Amino acid sequence: MIILSEWIKACSIDQVKDGELFGFVQDGRKLLIANLDGTIHATDLICTHADADLSTGFLSKEGVRCPLHLSFFNLVNGKPNNLPAETALKVYPVKIDNDEIFVEVE
Repeated sequence: MIILSEWIKACSIDQVKDGELFGFVQDGRKLLIANLDGTIHATDLICTHADADLSTGFLSKEGVRCPLHLSFFNLVNGKPNNLPAETALKVYPVKIDNDEIFVEVE
């Protein structure tokens, strides 16, 4: 079985300054863009524990912290660093082209 992927435009680089989070929904996909020390990451937007919007959470070197129950998620592998979350976020490849951020989705 072949799974096709596509690159979708998330936002411009100016919309996610260093230390900021940006959530968006496109074609039913809920995605989070995080700029951590100048590196752009993309994960699922919704916490795997209690459906909280992670774009309203907190960003630090540990990752993104859910605003509801304070679980931290690693931005590189999506894994939660503490309870109550136990399931990892999906992490997506990112590219920047002409100051626009694109995310590869299936």
